[in-house]
Amino acid sequence: MSRQNWRQFDWLLLAAIVILSIFGIIMINSAVQGDPELAAFPKRQAFYLAVGLALMFITAAFDYHLLRTLTIPFYVFVLALLALVGTLGQSIFGAQSWINFFGLFPIQPSELAKVALALALGSYLATNQERIGDLRVVLTGMIIIAPIFILVALQPDLGTAIVLAVEAAAIFFVAGLRFRHILAGVALGALTAPLAWSMLAEHQRTRILIFIDPTANPDAYFNVKQALVGVGSGGLLGKGYGQGTQSQLHFLRVRHTDFIFSVIAEELGFIGATMMLLILFFIIWRLWRIAGRSQDAFGKLLVTGLTAVILFQTLVVVGMNMGLVPVTGLPLPFVSYGGNAMLSLMLFIGLAQSVSMRRN
Repeated sequence: MSRQNWRQFDWLLLAAIVILSIFGIIMINSAVQGDPELAAFPKRQAFYLAVGLALMFITAAFDYHLLRTLTIPFYVFVLALLALVGTLGQSIFGAQSWINFFGLFPIQPSELAKVALALALGSYLATNQERIGDLRVVLTGMIIIAPIFILVALQPDLGTAIVLAVEAAAIFFVAGLRFRHILAGVALGALTAPLAWSMLAEHQRTRILIFIDPTANPDAYFNVKQALVGVGSGGLLGKGYGQGTQSQLHFLRVRHTDFIFSVIAEELGFIGATMMLLILFFIIWRLWRIAGRSQDAFGKLLVTGLTAVILFQTLVVVGMNMGLVPVTGLPLPFVSYGGNAMLSLMLFIGLAQSVSMRRN
């Protein structure tokens, strides 16, 4: 690794990620106050951040072209973990998404699936980019996506399955997918929508139905309502750190994960929430910049997948907290509590930094 490579390292991107992650730990600490069962979560998140940063630097040190040779083994490994979830997995909030090996560390393979999908699909389309107009290339790409998507959807984890679909769509689009194929995909989605609805779990249907008509199930709508109260009552400057009624009085459930944005908006107000979003969008812009400056198709498509994941999850989580989209159970990148989410994001950032360091 030459010194010249490290000069191409995006230190501004790293600084923004560290600032946002520390901010997330601070807000998690506020969200879990008064709950002894969750008291250790801020320290755990700090530990995950430290491990994630180490993982990021290690990944960045390797040439991503070399890491590309590990795409197939990593893809198969993730598929094996996803299959194992079906027999040994633990169910949390209606989704059997976790494996806890020997009770030491719970693993959520669906987070690694985001990385595996970007590597596998990005590598294949980069090799066949000149033939992207060939329907066979598109269908083969869909075959690469299908096993991961199906195994995640069967957990059932609709939120992550949608993230994977958006990630794949972004990679296809940047690879140069033809307009006729896009129309065919939209038509196919519309035709299979009734079948997809019939395959949804009961709690997933409930989330969609209460989004359409909140009065249909007041109990299920309770948390969304509390999130809206939190966001709306924060005003311009907020009620003060640790002073939010919805979070501190525990009206808001899963306030340290799915609904962390409501805690931020209530306690820090419009200004605090906007500053956090500006940092997030700065991170997204730096990643998009890395993708645009990449000298090869694989690097461009790989970073595109990461950028799409962070952008989509940000929009969905903020929209979910404001009642604009159905509840999906996705974390706010770098802010919500979650060790697996933090580690997978840092692995992704390490790959993006590897692309940035070798753009010349």
